[in-house]
Amino acid sequence: MYASVPTTPKSMEKYRPIVGDKVVDELKALAAPLQGARVLHLGVTAFGTGIAELLGSLAPLMDAVGLKTDWQVIRTGTEFADVSRAMYSALGGFFVPWSPEMENTWLSYSILNARLFDEQYDYVVVHDPQPAAILHEIVRLEGGRPAGKWIWHCHLDLTEAQMEVWDLLKPYVSEYDAAVFASKEWVKSDVDVPSIVVIPPAIDPMSSKNMEVSQATIQSVLEQHGLDPQRPIISQVSRFDQWNDPLGVIDAYRLAKQQVPELQLVLVASMITSDPESWSYYERCVRRAGEDYDIHLLSQLNDIGNTEINVFQRAADVVVQKSIRKGFGLGIAEALWKGRPVVAGRVGGFPLQVIDGITGYLVSSVAECSEKVVYLLRHPDVAHQMGQTGRDYIRENRLITRFLRDYLQLFGSLRYGG
Repeated sequence: MYASVPTTPKSMEKYRPIVGDKVVDELKALAAPLQGARVLHLGVTAFGTGIAELLGSLAPLMDAVGLKTDWQVIRTGTEFADVSRAMYSALGGFFVPWSPEMENTWLSYSILNARLFDEQYDYVVVHDPQPAAILHEIVRLEGGRPAGKWIWHCHLDLTEAQMEVWDLLKPYVSEYDAAVFASKEWVKSDVDVPSIVVIPPAIDPMSSKNMEVSQATIQSVLEQHGLDPQRPIISQVSRFDQWNDPLGVIDAYRLAKQQVPELQLVLVASMITSDPESWSYYERCVRRAGEDYDIHLLSQLNDIGNTEINVFQRAADVVVQKSIRKGFGLGIAEALWKGRPVVAGRVGGFPLQVIDGITGYLVSSVAECSEKVVYLLRHPDVAHQMGQTGRDYIRENRLITRFLRDYLQLFGSLRYGG
């Protein structure tokens, strides 16, 4: 038994006014032949990541349409944390000094978690690389394959994965019945599984981070954190690290402020105690911000939760996501859903959401980022139209109901495909 993650029950009917009757009725039809199917979503962490947010909505919605869904996280230890981060970074295309000791640590925890698998499921979805070897170890320990269909959901762009780490992982992945990727462009050519499926990530419009909030709440939160609701605001919500480039955002803000002197910047991050890199980069951002009191660096240390993030995205005249290397970036979908235009780096899955010149702008430098921000601040009619177009795009393509539909279709295809 792994560590179970509690979720809040959801009602599919509450989504009907948002996505329409056709979508909800289709979900119920797809779920009809799957009634009572037991599903396990197995991940690495229950909080602080986009994957955790997705599963926090997906699991109860699967229950809402008649499946029996568990969300659990693997057992880990202190020595596993560094190896986990290194593996994730290496497979995401960043060089890490991978060692035989790290491989042994990863495999030892795979064996530990394989021994803890003690239930039967119709579908087991293993999220991301860290738990991927568990299926192999279960087969080895038990002398046979466990019941049900096993799916590996890779939330990473593997196209530039560090070869020695991918070569380690690849044989374990090949034992799954299906593999899921966020984009067809992210699939390595040598992934060898019977079925490869593309399921782009999504956001939950009913979550506290994305639901409608009153103007009074927006004004109260802004004032509480020292922002002037009457002055223009740009914001970025992301982890503090070199790949999300908050230092570049500060530089772009300063260039823009030369033309828009009243401009304010909000950088919001979820800080994890066991993540020294994020804390180090936060300190660099503090030094870069200096004594500019219009730069606001915020995290849960300032009592920032999902409601506050919701407010900062809604209050922003322009949302920025100036990453230089990144995965899918659900913060972009969140901002577009709130009707905000987005200026984003031309990387990862960002072009799949920011339609250049239509829902925002894609940029490749600090100067270009600043230029587009200033243009949108000076042309609020253009910004408004981009925001509305972006909201419509997210409703059609990036809401959790579409994510659920894709999974129900995958389960159905595996069930009937043998």
